[in-house]
Amino acid sequence: MADTTPDETLARDIDATCRLTGEFTLRSGQVADTYFDKYLFEAQPALLDRVAAQMLDLLPQDTELLGGLELGGIPIATMVSAKTGLPALFVRKKAKEYGTCKLAEGPDVAGRRVTIIEDVITTGGAVRDATRELRAAGATVEVVVCAIDRSPAGENPLADVGLEVRSVLTRAQLDAAQA
Repeated sequence: MADTTPDETLARDIDATCRLTGEFTLRSGQVADTYFDKYLFEAQPALLDRVAAQMLDLLPQDTELLGGLELGGIPIATMVSAKTGLPALFVRKKAKEYGTCKLAEGPDVAGRRVTIIEDVITTGGAVRDATRELRAAGATVEVVVCAIDRSPAGENPLADVGLEVRSVLTRAQLDAAQA
């Protein structure tokens, strides 16, 4: 068996666990013939732990809060929080309409640096929406760390909102792992 780097091994394991083929409509409305079902790795503690461990070096040094996006970003943010000691936020798709009526559950974001944690990014729609809402609440949001970036190579789908995307794995790495 050929020697592989930890990144190649993780890519192979994520690809084998999560890649589905067929016809899938994405959040953006795009139709894809390949879908990475992130819940299949997030439901496996050992694999989730490996993804979270790879995110640690991707976090900006000045991160104060980890904003896990509903639903898939929440387990990853929780695992990264446990590894770093940084508090986690649980960011809803829209503010709940009862109780506290909050968009982000957890510590107050005003005046704090929030790094968004997401599972998969293609066009970045959910991240874009959350960024706007968190900024409106007074947070500084400049970076999103994701498990899988399936946007086209060399493109930043979140440049329009001034976000840097840092990914554990890209679509190209997952495609190479399948070969």
